[in-house]
Amino acid sequence: MHELSICNSMVGIVQQYAEGRTVRAVNVRIGAMRQIVPETLIYCWSLVTETSELMGAELLVERIPARIRCSACGQEQVLDKPVLKCDSCPDGRMDLVEGDEFLITSLELAEV
Repeated sequence: MHELSICNSMVGIVQQYAEGRTVRAVNVRIGAMRQIVPETLIYCWSLVTETSELMGAELLVERIPARIRCSACGQEQVLDKPVLKCDSCPDGRMDLVEGDEFLITSLELAEV
């Protein structure tokens, strides 16, 4: 369960950018090809923040589907399963366009 380790790292990053202000929510984007289970990440977030200054801060996850582009024909498609194959020309080399990201996109802070 590497989500616990990820959450521990996230706590440090969030605290750094919050600069002592109360954090209400942390928004993250997770690509479908990332080996992170959003529900597990949310659960681990609640564990690692329950005894910190981030207690009560909600983790809001935006899931990004995997999108690929064929180098041969240029067709783009959203993957419904983790198979990097072009529907138009199966011999084409595929590039992952979107779906590998893991980003903290924003913090929702309490008003001072």
